Amino acid sequence: MDNNEKVSATNPSSGDEFKDVIKGLIKLLMLVIFLGFIFIWTLMPTMVYRTKWLNPVMRTEFGTSTYFGAIGLTFFMFMFPLVLMACLGCLYLHLKKQKSTNHLAREKITDGGVFAAMKRPMLVKGPLGIVSATELILLAMFVALLLWNFFMYMRNAFPNITPQSAAKHHQKLWQARLEAMAIRIGLVGNCCLAFLFIPVVRGSSLLPVVGLTSESSIKYHIWLGHMLMTLFTAHGLCFIVYWASMHEISQMVSWGKTEMSNVAGEITLLSGLVMWATTYPSIRRRFFEVFFYSHYLYIVFMLFYVLHVGVAFCFITFPGFYIFMVDRFLRFLQSRDNIRLSSARVLPSDTVELTFFKNKGLVYNPTSILFVNIPSISKLQWHPFSITSSSNLEADKLSIVIKSAGKWSTKLYEMLSSSDHIDSSLSVSVEGPYGPTSTDFLRHESLVMVSGGSGITPFISIIRDLIAITQTTTCEIPKITLICAFKNASDISMLDLILPTSGLELSTDLNIQIEAFITKEKEPRNEETQKIRTIWFKPNVSDQPISAILGPNSWLCLAAILASSTLIFMIIIGVMTRYYIYPIDQNKNKYNATSRSILYLLVLCVSIMVTSTAAVLWNKKKYNVESSKQVQNVDVPSPTFSPSSWAYREIESTPQESLVQCTNLHFGERPDLEKILLETKGSSVGVMVCGPKKMRQKVAKICSSGLAENLHFESISFSW
Repeated sequence: MDNNEKVSATNPSSGDEFKDVIKGLIKLLMLVIFLGFIFIWTLMPTMVYRTKWLNPVMRTEFGTSTYFGAIGLTFFMFMFPLVLMACLGCLYLHLKKQKSTNHLAREKITDGGVFAAMKRPMLVKGPLGIVSATELILLAMFVALLLWNFFMYMRNAFPNITPQSAAKHHQKLWQARLEAMAIRIGLVGNCCLAFLFIPVVRGSSLLPVVGLTSESSIKYHIWLGHMLMTLFTAHGLCFIVYWASMHEISQMVSWGKTEMSNVAGEITLLSGLVMWATTYPSIRRRFFEVFFYSHYLYIVFMLFYVLHVGVAFCFITFPGFYIFMVDRFLRFLQSRDNIRLSSARVLPSDTVELTFFKNKGLVYNPTSILFVNIPSISKLQWHPFSITSSSNLEADKLSIVIKSAGKWSTKLYEMLSSSDHIDSSLSVSVEGPYGPTSTDFLRHESLVMVSGGSGITPFISIIRDLIAITQTTTCEIPKITLICAFKNASDISMLDLILPTSGLELSTDLNIQIEAFITKEKEPRNEETQKIRTIWFKPNVSDQPISAILGPNSWLCLAAILASSTLIFMIIIGVMTRYYIYPIDQNKNKYNATSRSILYLLVLCVSIMVTSTAAVLWNKKKYNVESSKQVQNVDVPSPTFSPSSWAYREIESTPQESLVQCTNLHFGERPDLEKILLETKGSSVGVMVCGPKKMRQKVAKICSSGLAENLHFESISFSW
């Protein structure tokens, strides 16, 4: 494509400017709703909330309702605001998705001073990991909210506990205070539970609005989980001590019909403790499957939590879990399809690149990930992998790289490398892709990407995306320095994955320098040239290309699911309460609490399942036509071989030659990261790192040292 045919980087159109205004208003409205939500949590433990707002106003309006009863109060105060925020987030992301790439490319980094300092890593080592000043401030504010709740609850409760009031219940003063404290600790823990599931919603519409992804937010889920289980464990232990001191240990096996069930609370705590124990780093690293499967106990945890506190109270903490349930069911529907495999490149570095067919309408951004399941290896295991392809460069293909590092990946590598032909019945299921809704690396003048081993994979997608941009626009492309550290010379073959199988050359408009370090070998090994083998698959007619589960307008569709499922739930509950429960209950807690909770949960699940299934089926009809065309007349080449001889510089093919020319090999040494980073020129240098923990910490320390004000740090890591 000639430069004259490329899209020029002109000023933003009036349509883009209007969308920017609308997006700004949506973000402002979301901020107002969120601050109101936090204000309610702040006000909740105070007497003002109970005496001047809750009792005379809210309970009068909702508590006596014959349609919703007490559930209406907690639903409209706690669940409705977050669901509304999620819907507004969908609208914001839909408008952002329509914004032109050229306009994004022109937005250079201009923030400095305080704003830049707030984004830099402040803590590099420690239990919190790599944390910026902004994250530390927000964490401190959340801890302050928990402490505020606890001390206000205690301040309001203790003055009313006197020796006389305790004696009426056959208690000593310390026993009465212990009981009161146990209850309040549980109430404070609910604040953590309200936010616990939000960071792990993979298709979240809340996280991307503030520039986060689910994989980058896993650490917030970990922080919340530790605080939650600390508080809930203290809650349970206080009650056990209290019952033992009162000689009422039999309370541990009580299941009240119209009150809180102690047994349900104990099952909740036990399931939570099992999940908490398996998150211990040594257990999670050595026995990942134990950690992974034990986390499915969240179903038991949430079910018995609802049975413990009652359905009316549970909606205080339910909104995050509700959004997670919608996302989880959509993932379940997507995982039912067998995905169409195109080819596999088997590298001598015990690495495999799998290439799938994808729907041309599926667009994703660099550094996105895909969850993969291969039933012939394990029907239950799902593993996340970085996407190395670019949807702008390869319209109908999607690639991932899998490095042999565990039992599952080793079995896959052995399966593909042991035979020249793979049966077309090899079935693969996927969930995703998931990733950032936009990328900001084009805003930098220079990019330094530091990788260790298979950590190079997300950077391959960035380079491919930049290649695509050079072919379609005339916008300024940042200078790229790729620093990759490998243990052995055979691992250098992973650099071959930078170029897709189509044989595309590196563009002359792309200023890229690759510095490859082989740490465990001091010189090239004098051995026969290693080969990269390509295996082509013959897809089944029933196999589907990877598609966006909710179609090209997925954010609008998700908003419709959230809104419609909530509306259907409230309509069914309203009718059921008015004509079935209320005649029995009369708002006096006569109806069995367990039956009510299970009934409400069933209605909620059915509402989510019906609306999500309808949306997915409606979108699948659109994809079926394109899928049937895509599978027709698929030519399947024979297994092919290509050289991988980086150590000897004997690349003969033109595409690989263009890659070799910009690569320097360093044997028997490690990269001097501090020297490279501090010497990188540019007013804004984006520093991205993906690799071992020590490497990420070292790069973060350099960026936060203050020796270079132009360094902007971003860690790419996965904690599943």
